[in-house]
Amino acid sequence: MSPSSFRMPAEWTPHEAVWTAWPHDPEQWAEGLEAPRRALMDMVAAIVDLEGGTPRGERVELLVRHERDEAEALQLLGHAFSGVRFRRASYGDIWLRDTGPIFVAGAGRLSAARFRFDGWGGKYVMPGDRELADHVMTWAGVSGAAFDFVLEGGAVEVDGAGALLTTKQCLLGGARNPGLDQAALEARLRWSLGVERVVWLDRGLANDHTDGHIDTLARFVAPGVVACMEAAPGDPNRDALDGILADLRAAGFEVQVVPSPGTVLDAAGNLMPASYMNFYIANTTVVVPTYGVPADDGAVAAIAKLFPGRRTVAVDGKPVLVGGGAFHCSTQQQPRV
Repeated sequence: MSPSSFRMPAEWTPHEAVWTAWPHDPEQWAEGLEAPRRALMDMVAAIVDLEGGTPRGERVELLVRHERDEAEALQLLGHAFSGVRFRRASYGDIWLRDTGPIFVAGAGRLSAARFRFDGWGGKYVMPGDRELADHVMTWAGVSGAAFDFVLEGGAVEVDGAGALLTTKQCLLGGARNPGLDQAALEARLRWSLGVERVVWLDRGLANDHTDGHIDTLARFVAPGVVACMEAAPGDPNRDALDGILADLRAAGFEVQVVPSPGTVLDAAGNLMPASYMNFYIANTTVVVPTYGVPADDGAVAAIAKLFPGRRTVAVDGKPVLVGGGAFHCSTQQQPRV
């Protein structure tokens, strides 16, 4: 597999399916499992997008451990179950963006890139997660290449036209790839994902479990066009957000600004890494996380303007964020070829 023949498509290109999972481990969900399960099944229903009882969105491949998980998911899905296919698997948690493979396409066929997974720099190592990419590739019926460096899907964002965004904090600043410098990582990203240009932002949001994943900071919405957040008054992430905005403009991108949610606290009063950028672009729908704060409506409206051909659905993302991410983090799209 080479960068000249395979490339990671932009997320807005057509999908055959999307992979996600049912949350099950109470140790990973400090405020309980009921609310995140409901929010994630609301996300699934939005992606399926029933019209007159017929799914018009994309198929959802939903990982569950056993029959009981499947039965509980079906209760929350309602009629949207018709757009869902269940897969039985052993897995640690729901973050398929990072534990699944990254699908790539070229020469009229689908392939996949599989990377080493170390539990987000060794912080969250859970049984089954390292093997999950292989299982997904088998179920999807695709082969591909295994690359011997650590990369999570949430750490990279592409526009499908050769550009890739990532952060220094995640790929250069931690335990993931000791011994690999910026030039070495750029070469590996070009080779594995078929990109020509790698643009590095500095750092992510405070208290981010992922050490600055790009999908909470800046998202391509068209080739060369990036959405990011503008700091709210008193925003705890003002310095980081101001730096992101300046760096994107300096890189020559057209930048579309969305409000920041500002301060969002969990039940224990801890600052959460809340972001509207963690939306998922499905075939017919953009699912946007909201946090019960005044900026929600303005952010959803701003994102809707960026995707005029799709409906925009707001879903409560705060219960999911308790576990470490939001809707984009829990999904991995399988492109249609």
